[in-house]
Amino acid sequence: MPVEFISAVHTDAGASGPAASSRTGLDVQYLRKYARALDDGGFDHTLVAYHSASPDAFQIAQFVATHTERIRPILAHRPGVIFPTHAARALATLDRISGGRLTLHIISGGSDEEQRREGDYLDKRERYERSDEYIQILRKVWQADGPVSHEGKHFRFEGYHSDVKPVNGLVPISVGGSSQDAYRVGGQQGDIFGLWGEPLKETAEQIAAVNAVARAAGRPDPRIWVSFRPIIAPTDELAWEKAHRTLGVLKDQTKNTELLRHYKTSGRPANVGSQRLLDIAERGEVHDRCLWTAPAVATNAAGASTALVGSPETVAKALLDYVDIGCDLLSIRGYDPLNDAVDYARHVLPLVRQELAHRATAAHAA
Repeated sequence: MPVEFISAVHTDAGASGPAASSRTGLDVQYLRKYARALDDGGFDHTLVAYHSASPDAFQIAQFVATHTERIRPILAHRPGVIFPTHAARALATLDRISGGRLTLHIISGGSDEEQRREGDYLDKRERYERSDEYIQILRKVWQADGPVSHEGKHFRFEGYHSDVKPVNGLVPISVGGSSQDAYRVGGQQGDIFGLWGEPLKETAEQIAAVNAVARAAGRPDPRIWVSFRPIIAPTDELAWEKAHRTLGVLKDQTKNTELLRHYKTSGRPANVGSQRLLDIAERGEVHDRCLWTAPAVATNAAGASTALVGSPETVAKALLDYVDIGCDLLSIRGYDPLNDAVDYARHVLPLVRQELAHRATAAHAA
C-alpha cells in the first residue's frame, strides 16, 4: 500500500491557533475552509474526532465528504453510543454519500471518567470486548444478503436487514491503542491500527505485537497509522525556538479551566497510551532524530501530543524513519491546526513523497 497522509479536521476557529482562549463548538464557514484546505493540500485522509462534548462526528464527517472531492474522512466512533445495527446502516449511508471514501475508527474508550459522561459504565476490558463484537456485527450486516440475527455478550437482535451497503462492500476499520486488549482487538479485527508518536524502538515493538496477533488469527498485518504534532520552521534552530514558544502557550492553556472544562480528566491518565507517553518523557525530552515529548507533559498526554521539531527536511526525514519500520499512514496535525496543515502541505508532504518516489524508481531499476 502507498504511504498516505492523515490530518484531523477542526470545527471552529476558536480552537485553531495556539493562543485560542474560547471554543464556539461549530463554525460552519471555518469547517468548510479547513476541509477544503486539506483536500487542496494533498492530504489523503482526515480524522473526524469524537468527544462527548464535541459536535456530532457523523454529521461532521458527512459535511467534510460533501464539501471535498478526494479526501477520505476517518470517522471516530464509540461502540457504546448507538446500537450496531443502526451504526451499520448509518455508516453504509455515509459511505455512499462520500462515494466510498469512508474509514471507521473504533474508540473503545481509555478514560472511565469520559465514558461515564455518556452513561457508559463498562470497565476497560469489557469495552474492548464490546468493540470486538461490534465490529463483527457491522461486517456481518454489510455482507449479508438477507436478514441477520445475533446473540452475544453485549448485543442481541433478530432478523435485521439493511437495504444500504457500503460502496466497496465493507468500510475499512481502524482500531487504536497501546494496551494488550487494543493489540488483541486490532490484530484480530482491524484493517488499520493507530499508534501515538513514540520513539522508533517502542513503535516497532508495538507494531510487532499487533502483527503477531493478526498472524496468529490468520489475518494480514494491519496498516499502521502513527500520529505526531510537527513544529516546523525554515531551519532547525528556528523550529526549536517556535517549539518553546508553543510549549509556553500550551502550559498557559492547561491553566484555563473554562477552555478545558469538557476535555480534562483528573489525575494520571487512565489509558495506557497516555501513560506510555509520560513515561517516555521521563526518560528524555528528545528522542531519535527530533521527537519531542515536552508537549505530552504539558497536556498530560491528552491524545496524540508528541512533536517532531525541525526544518521541513528534518521532519520529512523523521517521518521516513517511521515508514522504514512499517508505518504507512502518517498523521500530522499541528498545535496551530489550520496554518500548520497549510505549511505541511507546502513543505513536508512533497519532500516525503519525492523521496518515496525516488526509492521506488531506484528499486525498479535495481
